Amino acid sequence: MNKNSTLKKLALVVAGALILPAYAAADIKMGIILGFTGPIESLTPDMGNSAEMAFKEASNSGQLLGGQRISVIRADSTCIDADAAKAAAERLITSDKVAGIMGADCSGVTTAIANNVAVPNGVTMISPSATSPALSTIADNGYFFRTAPSDARQGQVLAEITMERGINNVAVTFTNNDYGKGLSDSYIKAYKNLGGKVSAVVPHDEGKADYSAEVATLDASGAGVLAVFGYVDQGGRHIIQTSIDSGAFDKFILADGMYGESLLKNVDGDLTGTFGTVPGTDSKGAESFGRLAKAAGVKVGGPFTGESYDAAALLVLAMQSGGSTNGAAIASNVLAVANTPGEKIMPGELAKGLKILANGGAVDYVGATNVELVGGGEASGSYKEFEIRGKSFVTIRFR
Repeated sequence: MNKNSTLKKLALVVAGALILPAYAAADIKMGIILGFTGPIESLTPDMGNSAEMAFKEASNSGQLLGGQRISVIRADSTCIDADAAKAAAERLITSDKVAGIMGADCSGVTTAIANNVAVPNGVTMISPSATSPALSTIADNGYFFRTAPSDARQGQVLAEITMERGINNVAVTFTNNDYGKGLSDSYIKAYKNLGGKVSAVVPHDEGKADYSAEVATLDASGAGVLAVFGYVDQGGRHIIQTSIDSGAFDKFILADGMYGESLLKNVDGDLTGTFGTVPGTDSKGAESFGRLAKAAGVKVGGPFTGESYDAAALLVLAMQSGGSTNGAAIASNVLAVANTPGEKIMPGELAKGLKILANGGAVDYVGATNVELVGGGEASGSYKEFEIRGKSFVTIRFR
């Protein structure tokens, strides 16, 4: 073998060693933690599938960090058990070594995970549905964001709608946790400021077999309409069923936690005239997301599906912008990719966004929900006003 041949072979070996990591590198692990069991278990499968759409889109693009792929690991937050949620998140971070977390869902468990697991370990989490106003002031060190707007705003919007419908006296029940208390406080304050009367406020716990005592107290208030700030698969639904069965109430005011097909399927009685709010938009991004989901066989009629896709998309775009799977690099780039300036990126355009970022450009992720993060990572967001007619949710308008 001559000297030139030896040098050529050596060069090939060195070149192969240099390019091998791009092909042999382990997948980037991303976590999804939602309440796959518990009081919103009928909603979370669609949320999880929507997030996985975005992760798969980025993974298949060939553009993420030089062609790396993503593997998704799911965990159950339970929605209401903080200890179980913390343990599940701990496994994601310390055992599975995820680079970021899409979730959690319910406000109490999200707060517990952020304060005790994600933030101390320097892992970015973006929640698609934790809406408690209290999350605006947690000490997150820049590692927590959300793509759904705070209930400080939902309470105001829903109070305005209530008054616009000529309802001047309501009773309120709320699930006895961070989400229910925060939304109830926001709604009651706004409603009273608009001149409305709140005749009774009664918290309820999840998982009870009987809610007749709570409903009796609410009924005794004399209010004609009941605002139910709870969960569609447990306490909130049972409060409604007990109200109908007893004749206490036949018209209800609902928020996002009560919006789901399981309510229409499982409540025995006519809910026509019941109304409420859920985060939503009629934007071009929402239309694009709907088409994308339909093509992928993902159901997106329920709440927080667009927000879940957007949360996952922001994680991968921030990762690309920071050029690393390092938690600090991801966290420090979320606001940059979510807001102006930059090329607008819609659902289905993650490959385009990743390529722009790889080439040193800037993106403004619009996504399915007209993403704009304000303050320390709050979604400005918009709401859909809906009404139940027969066995259908009917969209009234967006605001």
